[in-house]
Amino acid sequence: MQIQVVKSKIHRVKVTGADLNYIGSITIDEDLMDAANIVQGEKVQIVNNNNGARLETYAIPGPRNSGEITLNGAASRLVAKDDILILITYAFMDIEEAKVFKPSLVFPNEANNLLK
Repeated sequence: MQIQVVKSKIHRVKVTGADLNYIGSITIDEDLMDAANIVQGEKVQIVNNNNGARLETYAIPGPRNSGEITLNGAASRLVAKDDILILITYAFMDIEEAKVFKPSLVFPNEANNLLK
């Protein structure tokens, strides 16, 4: 049997942009993606601390050391610039593997979304 567990989390990042006219996704500073072990195209759950919205999309890398967190396409309707988000990815694994697995947890500087 397999279960789904948290693979990675970027905790409390600030939205830097929302682009309705883009084809979809969330753009994440590539340094943050690397730190959280998120790969391009990976499904990401987004939790908006400001309005309670929860949505899923896929990750695309943004410029390194930029702090960029931009919601693109329809997802941009559920955020506003400066909203605080939690970004979560999940993985399926066997129960025994899940018992010892350690997720990648990233706590960037909330003021600029950069790694401390």
